[in-house]
Amino acid sequence: MLLNAAISGKLKIMENFQEQLKNRRTFAIISHPDAGKTTLTEQLLLHGGVIREAGTVKGRGSHKLASSDWMAIEQQRGISVTSSVLQFDYDGKRINILDTPGHEDFSEDTYRTLMAVDSVVMVVDAAKGIEPQTKKLFEIVAQRGIPVFTFFNKIDRDARPALDLMDELETVLGIQAYPMNWPVGSGQILQGIYDLQKDVMVPFKNATAHPEIVDETMDEIELLRDAGNAFDQDAIAHGQLTPVFFGSALVNFGVTEFLREYLTYAPAPAAMKTVNDDIVTPDKTQFTGFVFKIQANMDPRHRDRIAFVRIVSGEFNRGMDVVLQRNSKKLKLSNVTQFMAEERENVQNAVPGDIIGVYDTGNFQIGDTIYAGKKSVQFPDLPTFTPELFNRVIAKDVMKQKSYHKGIEQLVQEGTIQLYKSWQGSDYIIGAVGQLQFEVFQFRMENEYNVEIQFEPIGSKVARWISPEQLDEKMASSRNQLVRDRYDQPVFLFENRFAMNWFHDKYPDVILEEKM
Repeated sequence: MLLNAAISGKLKIMENFQEQLKNRRTFAIISHPDAGKTTLTEQLLLHGGVIREAGTVKGRGSHKLASSDWMAIEQQRGISVTSSVLQFDYDGKRINILDTPGHEDFSEDTYRTLMAVDSVVMVVDAAKGIEPQTKKLFEIVAQRGIPVFTFFNKIDRDARPALDLMDELETVLGIQAYPMNWPVGSGQILQGIYDLQKDVMVPFKNATAHPEIVDETMDEIELLRDAGNAFDQDAIAHGQLTPVFFGSALVNFGVTEFLREYLTYAPAPAAMKTVNDDIVTPDKTQFTGFVFKIQANMDPRHRDRIAFVRIVSGEFNRGMDVVLQRNSKKLKLSNVTQFMAEERENVQNAVPGDIIGVYDTGNFQIGDTIYAGKKSVQFPDLPTFTPELFNRVIAKDVMKQKSYHKGIEQLVQEGTIQLYKSWQGSDYIIGAVGQLQFEVFQFRMENEYNVEIQFEPIGSKVARWISPEQLDEKMASSRNQLVRDRYDQPVFLFENRFAMNWFHDKYPDVILEEKM
């Protein structure tokens, strides 16, 4: 009897685990700056009952700030420069949104975040169409072959013809498109959207009647049905066909229809390959996960540091023991949270697809794999971008060296900037993909570590790594400065590509390595 009861109990636990797996949806939102990505995120949170009105988190009073933009500099400038993790329940599904930086200077953070999701929502300004940053981010997504759902935003303003926008998806991004709904007018003559799945008109509130607009739209819809792409769920699953939606996040129009269809066709958590080409499926009992982001000082009162972990397989239970694959160190996961931007709550258990925040005392690095049990698992490293801009950095107050070094160490570990040191001296040189990274670095050093810094510009350089075995220090010159990266590996900073080509000609057998 006891044995039967135990077996029955285990079966129920497994059934519950499988049910939770089926109900998880984890996606990132990508866009060009100002396309309305953060506004759409807010409206989705509103649907999930997480916030009462867009811009205001429950219990936080009346100051209207984007709830996914938690960092002070984001709230001051109205831009997203970090990835935030937001979780809510809707219609029986547990949804994890990763809101990514829209600014191109932070595309490395976005790239890492895109490695942790199962699908992507691409927000496009319907007046502007596909913009450069959207194209760049889409190329990253396309490499993974995961589903992409397109939301043409701001149709309550004058927008480009819907047929032109659809055509641009195919000609500029190279992805086939299938409309789930269709705009009936835009701007001041917006009548609504036509739901092509339910074959009904969803009227825009307070619209002025324009019957001729409705007639024109019905003609367009007839054309789409005759000559448009066929709906193909398999093509959607492999990122070859994007379901397209029209709406306006700002006035919460078309968002409900989008969310309903997204949850219908978006995938549950997917399997992941290891470095040995083994496939780790989500329903595997062994707990595995990887760190895709580290963030210091999310709570200014405690100066903490959080490692964001995407669970790949198995079930997380609070207090469980795991192994950090990189150094085989054993860790107990006792203090673990889940997020609504900087709002957080302790989590007792979580399943594949979920993002958990592990309080970190300096154990983790971006790209680390953690696993439970004896069988070692290692997921592929997350790529690093090659910086293009460099500054020498010094603390204005020599008495604050301890805070200065701590600030640099933590911000480098979380990927805010990249750190280099002069080969023979102790000068700190920081590298970045874009100028805004330096501004954020300086802002955070002053506001989070109370250290004023100053930059000595080195300018734009071409960075290339060289193996220590091939290095001769005499190779360095005024045109190719020799520095160390944070792992003490040698790096040449070339003045320009002409200088690098000259080096190649002089040392034809030397291999120079470029990151992404």
